[in-house]
Amino acid sequence: MTSGFVKTHDGVEIFYKDWGTGQPIVFHHGWPLSSDDWDTQMLFFVHQGYRVVGIDRRGHGRSSQVSEGHDMDHYAADAAAVVEHLGLQKTIHIGHSTGGGEATRYVARHGKGRVAKLVLVAAVPPIMVKSPNNPEGLPIEVFDGFRKSLAANRAQFYREVASKPFYGFNRPGSPPLDGVVDNWWRQGMMGGAKAHYDGIKAFSETDLTEDLKSIDVPTLCVQGDDDQIVPYKGAAELQVRLLKNATLKLYPGFPHGMLTTYADTINPDLLAFVRS
Repeated sequence: MTSGFVKTHDGVEIFYKDWGTGQPIVFHHGWPLSSDDWDTQMLFFVHQGYRVVGIDRRGHGRSSQVSEGHDMDHYAADAAAVVEHLGLQKTIHIGHSTGGGEATRYVARHGKGRVAKLVLVAAVPPIMVKSPNNPEGLPIEVFDGFRKSLAANRAQFYREVASKPFYGFNRPGSPPLDGVVDNWWRQGMMGGAKAHYDGIKAFSETDLTEDLKSIDVPTLCVQGDDDQIVPYKGAAELQVRLLKNATLKLYPGFPHGMLTTYADTINPDLLAFVRS
């Protein structure tokens, strides 16, 4: 088991962790978190005989808090730099939320001949912001509100997101789990405010429609139908229509952060797809 840094072509230090041996699985985390958000899945899959690689996006976690490059093109290129540095082949890429956008662009732009499968979990593609062409999206005012709250008091904003909609802790009978909320907040505050501010545009306004159309590897699209962050009708349901070889799995009542709070259900389903 190891960890380290890869320097990208524009001089950014990207942190990664690399555990185990076997077929590699690369994990792409959500905004504004780090590869630590994949702890449960990485431990599960390393014990199933896989090599697991987690990457901290630029400006997030332990990677450099750089000023520029907070867009899907750079995110995907940074992931490619790690994959190439580690010499990974026949790789499975699993992306959650913003990480699903990053994984989609990586597979479309950099993954030819290297990628075996793709998993999108509560992922942002094809595009989150509402428009005449995307009626199921969220109004731009929602994302403007994110930016305003982040700039005014990032620490309090992150506490509110983690303790309420992200994990569905604002639903009746779902009291917040303090450790889960604290860990989300810890990961978020490790990253840079500018990276997170710019990242809102990256995850909400990047159109990944053509990327999805170009991907032909087997893809699993999973989401909870009570996702309060990324509406599933504009995400997973559209992804499977655009991808060439996709399977849809919706979980009744599951929230956006279901990988943490419902790992016992989701991990075996991910394993079944990976093994199939």
